[in-house]
Amino acid sequence: MPIKKKERLLILLASSNKGKALEFQNSLGRLGIKIITLNELENVPEIQETGQTFRENAELKAQIVAKFSGLPVLADDSGLEVDHLAGWPGVNSARFAGYGATDAENNRKLLDMLKGVPFEKRTARFVCVLAIAFPDERIYFTEGSCKGMILDEPKGHGGFGYDTLFYLPDLHKTFAELTIEEKELFSHRGKALRKAKDVLRKLFAGGF
Repeated sequence: MPIKKKERLLILLASSNKGKALEFQNSLGRLGIKIITLNELENVPEIQETGQTFRENAELKAQIVAKFSGLPVLADDSGLEVDHLAGWPGVNSARFAGYGATDAENNRKLLDMLKGVPFEKRTARFVCVLAIAFPDERIYFTEGSCKGMILDEPKGHGGFGYDTLFYLPDLHKTFAELTIEEKELFSHRGKALRKAKDVLRKLFAGGF
């Protein structure tokens, strides 16, 4: 059985990723919002990310989970676009090395494909699209992006996904070396979340 809405500012994150959930809670918790994840539900329908864009996938996840749970839902689709690879892995970032691939396997494939490419040509960007969906089918979108470079070996121990390879020249750090506060300020997801806060403030006027 899907869980029932118990409080006005309870929002379900359409993800089981603990690192992602931490980023969302850190940002939105200041607004009095409590984030729960798919790990706290049973019998969640399987969601196939069949969209051709980040927005399509975010919308797909958000609407399915909102209808199933009866809760307001935040869903994001995000990924890495590498210029030398014509924008790949893009929407396939999480499954770059195949369905069920680990972060290490995805990173290894990326490094193999960029082997021998000089640093100045390893430009890339992280992109995030957030969808905020409600059981009554209302849906809102925000977006954020962050430019950087791809290193030739991992650096740092924090974060997830491609964070150990994504380097910010201005900060002299990879995403994996950023503090939570820095990541919220500079990351693609942090930028999309700041815009999402504005949307939520308007939707729950007086609730914050």
